[in-house]
Amino acid sequence: MKIILKEDVPGLGEKGEVKEVAPGYGRNLLIPKGLAVEATPGRLRELQEQAQVLDRRRERLKEESLAQAGDLERQELLFRMAAGEGGRLFGSVTAADIAGELQKLGFAVDKKKVLLEEPIKTAGRYEITVKLPAGVKAVVVAQVETES
Repeated sequence: MKIILKEDVPGLGEKGEVKEVAPGYGRNLLIPKGLAVEATPGRLRELQEQAQVLDRRRERLKEESLAQAGDLERQELLFRMAAGEGGRLFGSVTAADIAGELQKLGFAVDKKKVLLEEPIKTAGRYEITVKLPAGVKAVVVAQVETES
């Protein structure tokens, strides 16, 4: 019997997959528990249409992310911070600071998407990676200067 999974089922498959199972397993366990529906021609056609819609949505999201990545990579952020001897900053530039500056420039970036291994504690020029939807990454330049 062919079924369409409505939920992820360990050992069988993931949501949306069409699987061939024993008739008893499908009728007595999967369908009554709401984990699957019988794969009729109409449901298979509907599943295919939903997959096409999802593919178009993913493609559009990737295009938007690539465009945003291009805009982000043209940005250069400037941070002026008080520093002590040796150019060591009294504070630090964190992922939240970088996300805040990007938000001021009109980019909706969450601080969790800014890949910064540890806060920046010295003056200099840094390249910081920002994760965007659809697996796209952008590199933003941050210039950290000391105040006079």
